Amino acid sequence: MTPTIAVVAPGAMGSAVARRLVEQGARVLTGLAGRSAATCARAEAAGMIGVGDDQIAAADVILSILPPAEAVGFAQRLAPALALGGHRAIFVDCNAIDVRTVERIAAIIGAGPARFVDGAIIGAPPKPGKPGPTFYFSGAPAADLDWLQQFGLKIRRIDGPVGAASALKMSYAGITKGITALAAAMVLAASRAGAAQALREELAASQPQLLKRFATALPDMYPKAYRWAAEMREIAAFVQDDPAAARIYEAVGDLYERIGADAREGRGEIDLIEAFLNLPDC
Repeated sequence: MTPTIAVVAPGAMGSAVARRLVEQGARVLTGLAGRSAATCARAEAAGMIGVGDDQIAAADVILSILPPAEAVGFAQRLAPALALGGHRAIFVDCNAIDVRTVERIAAIIGAGPARFVDGAIIGAPPKPGKPGPTFYFSGAPAADLDWLQQFGLKIRRIDGPVGAASALKMSYAGITKGITALAAAMVLAASRAGAAQALREELAASQPQLLKRFATALPDMYPKAYRWAAEMREIAAFVQDDPAAARIYEAVGDLYERIGADAREGRGEIDLIEAFLNLPDC
């Protein structure tokens, strides 16, 4: 049988995941009410079918792939539709959110017949000919999602409760995106102080692996910074029992928010980073 999978929403990750599923024979639904013409075109190009919440709730699996701030609202909006008819869909929250937030969403979804799985996506959106990101799942119903591998998704189950997958995502993103933030902050500081060339040469001499990473990671970050700001706030909540760590990620969120605004409005700081990346090594 052809499975029906709802992917909400058709952003960069969601539409790419949907395309992979459609290419492997799945029927993929999404919600397009109130979305922009560009978003609707992206969904159509990925083979997604725009439907209402009642049809999304009737899917075999629902993958919530949203900006962090929208995750709870979507669960609250869909819960009444999930409660109707007794259909036991599997709702998978794949968002970059704190463990406490995912537990709140689990309680919302768990009030009805649907089953809840905590999910985390690590890696870039899938591209043709490449394996794509890894989907980590935790919670008891995760064992019932192994079949998604037959439709092109790379799946790994975590032996842990709801919250384990989100804890992995928070920890991993805190390291990888934290390193990118530190690099951006220090490149900007060195550039303002007239030490950009010296920093570039020293990194090339003593930390060539880091310099190579920054050459890709920093430009890749510019268009995503506005979304990463919210993710850093979730990480700050994740580490709230360690006040020093929480302050670090609140500050990283502030930095990404500023770079995101720069990407939209001015590119003054982005131009400084780009100038650094284009300097000769010696």
